[in-house]
Amino acid sequence: MRLKGKTALVTAAGQGIGQAAALAMAAEGATVYATDVNAELLKSYQGMANVHTAVLNVLDKDAIARQVASMDRIDVVFNCAGFVHNGNIEQARDEEWEFAFNLNVRSQFWMIQAAIPKMVAQFEKDGHGGSIINMASVCSSVKGLPNRFIYGTSKAAVIGLTKSVAADYVRQGVRCNCICPGTVDTPSLQDRINSYADPVQARKDFINRQPMGRLAQAHEIAPIVTFLASDESIFATGNAYMVDGGMTI
Repeated sequence: MRLKGKTALVTAAGQGIGQAAALAMAAEGATVYATDVNAELLKSYQGMANVHTAVLNVLDKDAIARQVASMDRIDVVFNCAGFVHNGNIEQARDEEWEFAFNLNVRSQFWMIQAAIPKMVAQFEKDGHGGSIINMASVCSSVKGLPNRFIYGTSKAAVIGLTKSVAADYVRQGVRCNCICPGTVDTPSLQDRINSYADPVQARKDFINRQPMGRLAQAHEIAPIVTFLASDESIFATGNAYMVDGGMTI
């Protein structure tokens, strides 16, 4: 029970990596607040004693503030909400850019800004601050991928955001790291695959760009989240962790 006594807040916890991480942290003893904009997706948590659910639109700053204020303490924040746009710079539209940076970056900014005072106060009171885990991507400042102009740019910003927060709060008991997955087989990916003219070939193309010759599963990303949430990573902050199946070898 590596997370016994800790309280974790997870965004986009209704499916995919967010759900896998929420379940993994709950299994390790954490009290998990699983949030998502889609109330239907949260029904899968019914009956779980140490999981609380709440509908949360991370594009609403006031809603984020209310969610954080409703919690007695916050030991872990996993900012998982995000969106992938397709296309190069010539195809990018201003409204897509704005949406991506609002969801992929600004929502993390708002969540961290709301949670940090509580984490710092906890550290000053009992020596236990908090761990912030942000969803970045191998497609970012780490690696450029074709037709991911907006997405890669926004995820590069997440890495910069992570390092900045880590530097500012390293002496105040708050750690901040991000994870950089490769291609993960999630409902979100399947939606994107289905949007192609030839979904069968699109899936093959996604698989072919993974050196391991397969896509990751959401439950294979969850262990790095649990590690960063736990005291096992107590000396780790400001890092971008690759979980990419060899894409950056």
